[in-house]
Amino acid sequence: MRKAFEIGFGESSAELVIDKIPVQGKLPSWLEGSLIRNGPGTFNVGKQSYRHWFDGLAMLHKFSFKNGLVSYANKFLRCKAYDEARKTGRISYSEFATDPCYGIFDRIKEVFSPRITDSAKVNVAHIYNKFVALGEPSMQIEFDPETLESLGVFLYDGKPNQHITTVHPHFDQVKNEIINLTVRFGRVSSYRFMRVNNSETRDLLAKHPVKEPAYQHSFGMSPNYFILTEYPFVVNPLKVLFKAKPFIENYVWKPERGTRIFIFDRNTGKLIKQEITDAFFAFHHINAFEVDNELFFDIAAYPDPGIIESFYLDKIKSEENKLPGGEIRRYRINLNNRESVDYSRLSDEGIELPRFDYDELNMSKDYRFIYAVGISSKSKNSFYDQIVKSDIQSGLSKTWFADGCWPGEPVFVKKPSASKEDDGVILSVVLDENKGNSFLLVLDAESFSEIARAEIPQPVLFGYHGNFYGTN
Repeated sequence: MRKAFEIGFGESSAELVIDKIPVQGKLPSWLEGSLIRNGPGTFNVGKQSYRHWFDGLAMLHKFSFKNGLVSYANKFLRCKAYDEARKTGRISYSEFATDPCYGIFDRIKEVFSPRITDSAKVNVAHIYNKFVALGEPSMQIEFDPETLESLGVFLYDGKPNQHITTVHPHFDQVKNEIINLTVRFGRVSSYRFMRVNNSETRDLLAKHPVKEPAYQHSFGMSPNYFILTEYPFVVNPLKVLFKAKPFIENYVWKPERGTRIFIFDRNTGKLIKQEITDAFFAFHHINAFEVDNELFFDIAAYPDPGIIESFYLDKIKSEENKLPGGEIRRYRINLNNRESVDYSRLSDEGIELPRFDYDELNMSKDYRFIYAVGISSKSKNSFYDQIVKSDIQSGLSKTWFADGCWPGEPVFVKKPSASKEDDGVILSVVLDENKGNSFLLVLDAESFSEIARAEIPQPVLFGYHGNFYGTN
């Protein structure tokens, strides 16, 4: 039986520019700026289909707010993977879990000159004076935030990135630094923490050799430390470089290794502590902070990487599939003692795509609220159908749920004159199966009640991440 939310994993949407979309309710007068989101724009190319939610051709979406009005635009990210797909009607570049249907001679050529996607579909970032679409492979694409036009490959120092980069760089507003974790495959592979000094150059801050690199989607950062969680979901680097399988299918789960936690000093780049704890997996670090001689990091954790398997499209669409929810865990590490790592669970809600007031409370112990998507206990759904606000101090939660609606990542926007942490709004792009289109949902972040929605005339396929950029 076809599931109602399958339109979120289907054909591409038309590229639109709409100066004014209808708004139900009333938007706050202070809300001015743009929400820019990234994600797949189609899961089909000609007669071929991508296999996984993390595949597809990238599309940018922009909702802009001014004087109580909302405009909308969307555009495919122009890159080699997109251009060749449109030209040939075939999937031509290797994706997260989909390889092109090659003949024997093409496969031999692929070994010596791999065609890894440059369709940077996972997140967006403002890196000094440039806006960049981010993907886990090395190629990132610069775009114009006004028109969403692609401006070409984004290079540091005129050189490509490492083989893999996380799509969640950290921004330290005190030190005016942008930091990211990269993975370099080779005879001696390595994890590397890189600092961006401006839009053109980078510094290597810390480097750690590794025989079998672990899958990395994000990392933790506190005022004085980098936190690398090496889940036992690892790969032989030669299998990635000379692959016969899609990228993620080269990784192997080895729970007997446990999860290794590496702590690096941000000032010296030195590895100062290594801990091993029970095996777990995660996509998203949430926040990290220090109290006296202890380091804490919050993370949306799973017992294993089965969540990746659950995101194959045939699994998502099956009746048996049930997505696990990530546990909000707080890990504690005593920096002075050996073998001193433990964790506590901060909420009973299972969540994914977590956000908080990053601009104000990143690396702060004082933050209280996490916003995320989850699956409602009211439903029998097998995909994310509610937005969750978790109070990690009290353990209590508030939720938004509407029958037949499938929300995306909730982005918090703080009121300029806010006196409380949750004084602001939540923005989420929601797929409405009842109408067959999508709308931008605006919630009051404190009460978690709906205050407005702005409809567009077509569905937005399920995406991943985005950010709100004020007019300044």
